[in-house]
Amino acid sequence: MSELSVTLRDVYAARARISGIAVRTPFFDSAELTNRTGSAIYLKLENVQRTGAFKIRGAANRLRNLSSAERNRGVVTVSSGNHGRAVAYVAQELGIRAVVCVSMGVPPNKVDAIQKLGAEVVRHGKSYDEAEDFATKLQLRHGLTMIPPFDDPHVIAGQGTIALELLEEHPELDTVIVPLSGGGLLSGVALTMKSADPSIRTIGVSMARAPVMYHSLRAGHPIEMEEESTLADALMGGIGLENKYTFDLIRQYVDDTLLVSEDDIANAMVFALEHHHVVVEGGGAVALAAVLCGKVKGLGKHVAVIVSGGNVEIPVLVDIVQRHLGSGPGCSDNC
Repeated sequence: MSELSVTLRDVYAARARISGIAVRTPFFDSAELTNRTGSAIYLKLENVQRTGAFKIRGAANRLRNLSSAERNRGVVTVSSGNHGRAVAYVAQELGIRAVVCVSMGVPPNKVDAIQKLGAEVVRHGKSYDEAEDFATKLQLRHGLTMIPPFDDPHVIAGQGTIALELLEEHPELDTVIVPLSGGGLLSGVALTMKSADPSIRTIGVSMARAPVMYHSLRAGHPIEMEEESTLADALMGGIGLENKYTFDLIRQYVDDTLLVSEDDIANAMVFALEHHHVVVEGGGAVALAAVLCGKVKGLGKHVAVIVSGGNVEIPVLVDIVQRHLGSGPGCSDNC
């Protein structure tokens, strides 16, 4: 794999490499959304992936590319939850020591899941960026190999395997809507879709609270932002001021990026549960929220919406459902 780019060839190689660890996830027509929008809307359910999120694809591809020496020394990573769980799962499968650094803001259910998979969890700092700094110190101190959550060619190629599945099942797709945080998922999917057909629109969606990539793209360079509490906790954190891959890939391949509010996210979570009996976490629901609230202009005729994760704390989901039942469905005022 080139150190400077990710290609469609890399995505196909990743699919072969992660076979047996990641699974092909359901991709089905949402009759309710299709009726509401007049477009054929399909949901890609990465929330039922092993470990409950898409992250296992990139983690498996990166870990299976380790040398024997790197495997023997072990790996370290930083995570807002889902990537750490994926690394822990794959490392356990391959017999590799894994250390996962998380901030104090990562939900307990995600921390517990990482620990149950045999990884060493280190809680450090108030923010993702502080946890990342500590992970780098551990890497240097103990000779561990860093497994980046998003800004890595192997991780990006692994996430791009989702797009191969989309195209194989519905080659007529003209629009793909993807959750956006550090950009590993969006850049992998967008690169793959545009390699197949440059006319396919790719759209990234972030939460409105501290969307670092969104504002970095508008600034023309990576920036830092203070974290804010959000239902989309899986999307929290920076993109790195020294970002090597995802920032440029998104600028090259992505047509638009959008923001959704906390109410929009909550409504999308309830919609998925009510109409499809699907549990979705906040970060996994942002692309769906953008469709529900009409944020995507010129939606297209055949639209894929990636539901990227389902690892929500049960009390959080119950509270959202109860509030929704009390207030009724709807979008935020800026929809």
